[in-house]
Amino acid sequence: MTGEQYCAVGTDSVEDELEMATVCHRPEGLEQLEAQTKFTKKELQILYRGFKNECPSGIVNEETFKEIYAQFFPQGDASTYAHFLFNAFDTDHNGSVSFEDFVMGLSVLLRGTIQDKLKWAFNLYDINKDGYVTKEEMLDIMKSIYDMMGKYTYPILREETPRQHVEIFFQKMDKNKDGVVTIDEFIDTCQKDENIMKSMQLFENII
Repeated sequence: MTGEQYCAVGTDSVEDELEMATVCHRPEGLEQLEAQTKFTKKELQILYRGFKNECPSGIVNEETFKEIYAQFFPQGDASTYAHFLFNAFDTDHNGSVSFEDFVMGLSVLLRGTIQDKLKWAFNLYDINKDGYVTKEEMLDIMKSIYDMMGKYTYPILREETPRQHVEIFFQKMDKNKDGVVTIDEFIDTCQKDENIMKSMQLFENII
C-alpha cells in the first residue's frame, strides 16, 4: 500500500483526513525533527498542521512573517522586531523560514535550558552575525521591542529609556571593555544578574 492509498483509507472526517495527510506528508522529516527537538511526534504533527495552514507553500518569507507578527501586536509597530526575529529563525540565511527552521527555534525557546535560550538570544542581538554584539545592535533590538509593545502599553516610558537600559546592560556585559560583547560575556552576565534575566524573560514572553 502506498503512502497516498494509506492516507485515503479510514478518513471519517475532515479532521481525520488532515491528520492522516500530516502524518503522510513527511514521516522521515518528523522522525528526524523529533530526535533533534524537544517535541513529541504528536506535538510536531499539530505544529506542522498549523504551519501548513498559515503557509501552504511550506516556507515563510519575511513579509508574511511580519504580517503574522503584526496581528499579535496591533497596538505597536512590530515590523522591525519581526525583521530581527525572522533573521534569527532563518538559520541558513536563505531569506525564508521553513518548518524545520521554525520548530528548531521554537524548541529552544519553549523547552531549552537557560543556556540554550541565552545562546539563541545572543544570536538575535548579533544582528550582523559576526559573533559579537555591539552597543548599537543591542539598542536597535531594544528600540524595536519598545516600538512593538506600543506607546499605549508603556505610556510612562520616555524616548531615552531603551538607551538607558542598553547603557546599563552593556557596561555590565562588556567585562574587558573592548566595546563588544562576546557570547561568553553575554551568557555569564545574564546568568549572574537578576535584572537582566528578568529582561530576558520579558523578551521570552514576546516571542
